[in-house]
Amino acid sequence: MKYSGIGGQAVMEGVMMKNGGQYAVAVRKPDGEIIVDTKEYNGILPFGILKKIPFVRGIVNFIDSLVLGMRTLMYSASFFEEEDGEKNKNEAKESFVMGVTMFVSVAAAVVLFMMIPYFISALFGKMIHSQALLAVFEGALRMVIFFTYILLISRMEDIQRVFMYHGAEHKCINCIEHGMELNVENVRKSSRLHKRCGTSFLFLVVCISIIFFLFIRTDSGMMRIVIRLLLVPVIAGCAYEFIRLAGKSENALVNLLSRPGLALQKLTTREPDDSMIEVGIASVEAVFDWKAYRKENWKS
Repeated sequence: MKYSGIGGQAVMEGVMMKNGGQYAVAVRKPDGEIIVDTKEYNGILPFGILKKIPFVRGIVNFIDSLVLGMRTLMYSASFFEEEDGEKNKNEAKESFVMGVTMFVSVAAAVVLFMMIPYFISALFGKMIHSQALLAVFEGALRMVIFFTYILLISRMEDIQRVFMYHGAEHKCINCIEHGMELNVENVRKSSRLHKRCGTSFLFLVVCISIIFFLFIRTDSGMMRIVIRLLLVPVIAGCAYEFIRLAGKSENALVNLLSRPGLALQKLTTREPDDSMIEVGIASVEAVFDWKAYRKENWKS
């Protein structure tokens, strides 16, 4: 496997692929047509140097991924709105809605995966006198909530289709990173699991938070909450660095540490059908010259 630098995500009935500052969203419209929208996106911050600083770049990329992810998801959803077939063209309104949606989503994630485990574990504070043991208990609760959340959403019919497109995204990237021609047959036989995946990133965030929170030592409940919130971007930065390393390395230890995240991807990806693979290929080809990449990295 050779690193290609492209990444993406599944959207509603489609796939987004990003390569450097360019991204493409390919969507299968209700009439069966594949429409591809290609645009530039260099991030929300004008200072490119921040993307080169270890750990800091993880925070910046995490925010950029949220913004771009929400933008492309809303774009894909616009093809399935039932308002007389009309799509809203008011960019200011769309930006406001996207901002509110993203804020609510992040806040809900913090409450669900950070605050609820903390408050539940705090109820056992009188029985568990060791702060380290209490932190481990809190971490176990966080992991249970995380797995339960993944299991529940994976059973939703609409989400299952998104997970199929998620599989198509991974299979397309695996296909080109293993030196094969990008076509439906080769993509179909490629793996739907990939080390540079958002699922693995989130799993790492949960795991790293358990380790970090072990070192919080304060008697103030309010300070414990504040410190947890302040550590969220730091944890995200650490998780990003590992995912970045894993995507470029075949080191035995790195591969071993990547296995739990890959196993979890079996819940967040599904095998796509050929029509979904075609959408993934269209998205890749809009932003990435896989033929030149293949010629440069594989002589045959």
